[in-house]
Amino acid sequence: MITTTSTIDELIRNKNPFAGHIVVRPQQIWGKSYPDLPSINAHASDAVFNAVEQIRQGKRETVGITITAEKGLGKSHIISRIRHRFQRENTALFIYMGKYDNLNQIKSQFLQTVASSLRAYGSQELMQWQEIAAALINEAKKCNYTPRQYVSSIYPNWLNKHSTKTVDTLTEVVLKIKPEITNPYIIRAILWTLSTTHAHYATYWLSGLEITEAQADLLGLPNSKNEDKEAEALSNVRQILDITSNYKVPVICFDELDIADISDTGFTAPQIVANLVKDLYNSLKRGVLLLSIYPQTWNEQIRSLPQTDAVIDRLVSEQTDKQPIVLKYLNSDDIVSLVKLWLQDFYQENQHNPPHSLYPFDENKLRELGKGRPTVRSVLKWCAENFVSPLSQDEITLPPLVKPPSQQPHTVKAYFDNELANVEASIDSSMEDEKAIGDALRLVFRSLIGKTLEGVAIEAIERIPNQEHIDFKIVGNNKTVKIGVDVLQQTGGGSVTTALSKLIDYKKFHLTRGCLVRSKKINRGATLAQQHLQKLLQKLGGEWVKLQPQDITPILAIYSVWDNRKSYELTEEQVFDFIEQEKIVINNPLIREILSDPSGQEPDNLTDDELPMRIPQSVSIADNIALTL
Repeated sequence: MITTTSTIDELIRNKNPFAGHIVVRPQQIWGKSYPDLPSINAHASDAVFNAVEQIRQGKRETVGITITAEKGLGKSHIISRIRHRFQRENTALFIYMGKYDNLNQIKSQFLQTVASSLRAYGSQELMQWQEIAAALINEAKKCNYTPRQYVSSIYPNWLNKHSTKTVDTLTEVVLKIKPEITNPYIIRAILWTLSTTHAHYATYWLSGLEITEAQADLLGLPNSKNEDKEAEALSNVRQILDITSNYKVPVICFDELDIADISDTGFTAPQIVANLVKDLYNSLKRGVLLLSIYPQTWNEQIRSLPQTDAVIDRLVSEQTDKQPIVLKYLNSDDIVSLVKLWLQDFYQENQHNPPHSLYPFDENKLRELGKGRPTVRSVLKWCAENFVSPLSQDEITLPPLVKPPSQQPHTVKAYFDNELANVEASIDSSMEDEKAIGDALRLVFRSLIGKTLEGVAIEAIERIPNQEHIDFKIVGNNKTVKIGVDVLQQTGGGSVTTALSKLIDYKKFHLTRGCLVRSKKINRGATLAQQHLQKLLQKLGGEWVKLQPQDITPILAIYSVWDNRKSYELTEEQVFDFIEQEKIVINNPLIREILSDPSGQEPDNLTDDELPMRIPQSVSIADNIALTL
């Protein structure tokens, strides 16, 4: 390790481990997280760990736990700690919900959350779905093979020998031991996740989303015809959770609830979720339901619900005396230990050996911070602002050396760099998030109001009310240009047809041009969708802009900064100033293509939306397992 003080000084001048890292994002909950000191608010995480252990031992069935804390006190840090411990120990299935895009369809959104969460890796670096599928087969056929053995060799070999009859047979075998499952296609879809070729489409179907006709026929999974999507979603999610709970305790976390959105029925997000938790509590065989909210939200919104006692009884358990668990502020010892842990990671990663474990901070100053009962966020923010080597300042009278204005990084830069890394780490799933992409594009186009780009003088960015497909409208050139933009990543023919039918209805939505933003091909067999597409491109002067990861990544990153600006203590003006300074939008090919004159052609090199039957060839221990066909 490098040990000279001058090289450490150089490191500190160029890297700040605290900058931009004051908010725990969903990516840190699922992937690599910030350094965590388990002793901080251990009473909260221990309550969850103890609840899971009691359920595993058969002492409890379902436990509700609510954590309350002011902003920045570490609620999401606690949830991250819980997730990573369960991943290491393989003791529970973890489900996390931190976005509430449509409160009017909360059950459908929750089903998508469950499916997405179970796609995350468990302890064996396989999807949690695959762990469940392996457990189902082991129980049904009285085997004891690992999920890794099924995915890498056994399942491919079965498919190679027997094709889709493998899944037919296994589904029948599993249903015999799961007679309570009323939707056999759920079992079938879970079993398909053991095939790496088909897993993505199976989990997409499990999310309640429509797949193409070709995919549905191949997998034997029919698209839903039920008009009551919410009731169907709740029924399916109950069955999925019942299946999972037979093998591992599901721990379901609801985070980031303190938002201002209100449903059509007049209920807030915390109230909608509280009622959902009550329904889940009543129907779950076993599991832990965990909520994370502000104390004010608990007192003013949860306690004001109709039948409040029935709701609260399910949100808090006897082990917490029927009260929410309150997080504590940091003390001096907490601060010193936390900062020491962050610095230890930083110096080890950069192969440096500092003069002492808190360098460049002074322990007395850190302990002084503890007297003010700070939050985790405020301590990390203080560290980011004061991470300066003693060699760069006069130790007696002068303040820290200030760089010339031209060299001073923009206030937003550290947060943007952090969010950029998070988006890059999860770009595959981000490319499927139509709403996030649509919201991000709408935001960055707002930053162009008053500017001219690709011949369009942008005057306004408008929402189109009473429809769910066109994300926004770009108005320009004295209202002679009105571009409706629709991000469409769904695969099902019906969904694509409906979306395109809106985009070509120029008269109803007052458009002069429709713009489809999409990375995937549209199924040639979807006749009506193809008709709408040709009308858009060849008759109406519309455009299909190819969505590419490298173009959307910085846009999603700056949107995340803007969305969390209050936590980052930034203003909208600062975010827009950074967008302009770094030319994030004006030089982005996706933005320019949306505004440019349409080509009237489909883009090249689109992602294939069909599912070929590719079965890996392998020889494995599957030969030793009897599969009766």
